[in-house]
Amino acid sequence: MAMKERGDGRSHVRRSPERLNAFSDGVFAVLITVLVLELRPPELPTFKALLSLWPTWLSYAVSYLFIAIVWANHHHLMRYAGQATPRLMWFNFAHLFSVSLLPLSTAWMAVSELAPQPVAFYAAVFFLVNATYAALIWELIERAAVKDVSPKERKIMRFRSIATLCIFAVAAMVALKYPLVGLGMCCCCLILYLKPEAPEAGK
Repeated sequence: MAMKERGDGRSHVRRSPERLNAFSDGVFAVLITVLVLELRPPELPTFKALLSLWPTWLSYAVSYLFIAIVWANHHHLMRYAGQATPRLMWFNFAHLFSVSLLPLSTAWMAVSELAPQPVAFYAAVFFLVNATYAALIWELIERAAVKDVSPKERKIMRFRSIATLCIFAVAAMVALKYPLVGLGMCCCCLILYLKPEAPEAGK
């Protein structure tokens, strides 16, 4: 935790965002480990038995990709944190809590073989993760200086978060009748976050 010198010669503790980022990295690493531990080999020693577990492998692959994308976007966003304020810490805890629901929703979806209600719950977890990420955007990007984040880039990031929130919400409802379609909609949203920076960021 960094120390900052005050004008009267004394020093006070400044909350370091690096520690918050390191803690978050540890949580993401644990979640990936839990996700891997949920995998179980087939009872029969045949490729047919292995292929019969395709819902499990699909659920695992999507969830692993999702955690990787969330992790990358979280790292990108935390670069704008000048100080770990109490509000930032609570928003970050809310974001980590929503991501921590992923192993549970993944296991339920896999065991049910992509049944409607588990897939709908899975999409709802995606919605919650994105909603808490939008809160982090509001806390970090919206309050950042114009020289750090241009107005157009802010607008793009805001639009992307709202649009994907709407798609995740619709996916959860669609999954109640067409689970594979709902899951496909969630996967399409992930493409929009493969690059954490907004398209305008590189200009």
